[in-house]
Amino acid sequence: LPRGGEGWRALARGVVDRTLQLFLVAVALDGASHAVAPPGPLLALVDRLFIIAMAVQGALWLREVILGLVRRKAEVGGEDAVALGSAIGVITVLVNVVVWLLAAILVLDNLGVNVTALVAGLGVGGIAIGLAAQGIFSDLFAALAILFDRPFRVGDTISYGTSTGTVEHIGLKTTRIRSLSGEQLVMANTKLLEQQVANLRRIEERRVVLSVGIIYQTPPDRLEALPTELQALVAAQAHCRFDRAVFTGFGPSSLDFELVFFVTVPELEAMLAARQAVGFAIVRRFAELGIEFAYPTQTTFTAAPDGRMIDPTQISERPRD
Repeated sequence: LPRGGEGWRALARGVVDRTLQLFLVAVALDGASHAVAPPGPLLALVDRLFIIAMAVQGALWLREVILGLVRRKAEVGGEDAVALGSAIGVITVLVNVVVWLLAAILVLDNLGVNVTALVAGLGVGGIAIGLAAQGIFSDLFAALAILFDRPFRVGDTISYGTSTGTVEHIGLKTTRIRSLSGEQLVMANTKLLEQQVANLRRIEERRVVLSVGIIYQTPPDRLEALPTELQALVAAQAHCRFDRAVFTGFGPSSLDFELVFFVTVPELEAMLAARQAVGFAIVRRFAELGIEFAYPTQTTFTAAPDGRMIDPTQISERPRD
């Protein structure tokens, strides 16, 4: 069905096209019977005919409305067409069973048949079937949720649990995913939706965080100018948006700074290239400014007999005997 107003008009046309001539005849006869007051048996026959026609026509209208809304919701085309076709086929079967079963019960009840035992039997049977096929129905409804709610589609790269891969097929029971290492992962739809799924294809921009540690001997004026220098390095790169550069703390062997910026294009390759370019620019600029990167170091001091700390680099070499 087309979207928008045309979709609703198409749905209305479908409902009208499903109107039976038998229903129109039954309505006409029912109206005429109440106008001319025919004999009792004939009036009862017309009433029963009207009830049957009304139940059948109501089932057809209800079926058309439900399936029309489902088709309108699912009308997207593209990679999911096969899976959507299978899902709509299953939905059609379920809708037919429920609608015609309700119509049959309504007809029997209006014809004077005691349907209480029949409804009770259907309820017990439905519970038994539901318990026996609980896993199948859970995966089926999970597949319908994926196909209609579209948290991801065929071709999307998703991350769930400890796995990341590209969706290759969405079935009525399982979803097949091609992992980054090459193997195909098969996940039950219910188990997949129970996890937090990250759709990597819908990333609009990527955040990059770089930690920089410099030595404690760095002059204070250079420390204060460092955030501005880092901002300029990020601004010089294409598709990069500076967020912040701040001093974060005194490390065991370094003065720590954090640089945060965003790459404004979604491609992973662009983010990796931008992070590399900014990193190389930092190394080059620090060399120009004479700023040294810190690395884990340890200095050992010697204590004099009176407890004073002696810097070993300041001790002159004792004369040899």
